[in-house]
Amino acid sequence: MAQPLPAARRPKRMTPARWGLYAFIFIAALYFLLPLYVMVVTSLKPMAEIRQGNLLALPAAPSIDAWVKAWTSACTGLTCQGIKIGFLNSLRILVPSVVISILIGSLTGYALSLWRVRGGNILFGAMMVVAFIPYQVFIYPLVRVFSFTGLGQSLLTIVIIHTIFGLPTMTLLFRNYFASLPVELFKAARVDGAGFYQIYARIMMPMATPMIVVAVILQTTGIWNDFILGLVFAGRDNLPMTVQLNNIVNSTQGERAYNVDMAATLLTALLPLVVYFGSGRWFVRGIAAGAVKG
Repeated sequence: MAQPLPAARRPKRMTPARWGLYAFIFIAALYFLLPLYVMVVTSLKPMAEIRQGNLLALPAAPSIDAWVKAWTSACTGLTCQGIKIGFLNSLRILVPSVVISILIGSLTGYALSLWRVRGGNILFGAMMVVAFIPYQVFIYPLVRVFSFTGLGQSLLTIVIIHTIFGLPTMTLLFRNYFASLPVELFKAARVDGAGFYQIYARIMMPMATPMIVVAVILQTTGIWNDFILGLVFAGRDNLPMTVQLNNIVNSTQGERAYNVDMAATLLTALLPLVVYFGSGRWFVRGIAAGAVKG
């Protein structure tokens, strides 16, 4: 009968090193949370209270009027329909971009990990090199290419752009994850007569749930927070939320409504925060499962 493992011993007293570690963690948390606290309390204050200059004070009479105005009636350039239009545009850009990039990236990673594709190592190396080149380098050539093809600035164009720029990272993640799985699974499926797409759809992808969550988090964060690609390629009718936020902050005339600016900023960051808080456990499991092995 197997003997139970001895329980780990707890430290009997607080050492100076442990006090120092706790102090560092506390200061680091305070450093990152203080700007968020200032944004939240400022968004809940009326302008008369903000003018008093007490940045860290709690609101005397909290109000969500600034949040309502930021969402429904704040001016984003020539129109005053709030940031909700940008939110809907960002969703229309985000959903197809995430789905398509993950599908193609997982398929490419699967092919490069378990199949002997001619020139696969060269292709994988080229994609990794491209992944580390700043995308600003490609903007002008891409503008010329899409102008030549007639796509110009449109919803389809910005979806294609985000899919292309997400492919190297998605391929790297799924290639390393599939390479970490037991190769006997792949060989057994081949003996049973399963082909390339059957193994991918029925065996590999169902086992890749943690990595799919990691891919969704990374792609959602990158696409939702994008500014320059959306500004250049989306077109005036499809401007994402980040561009609308910039228009709210920089196009205000007369008195600057700091509470509305803060509320609009928090609304813009809300979806990535929800994704992170909702899937943080899966993110750690996915990274630990395959992102560092290959």
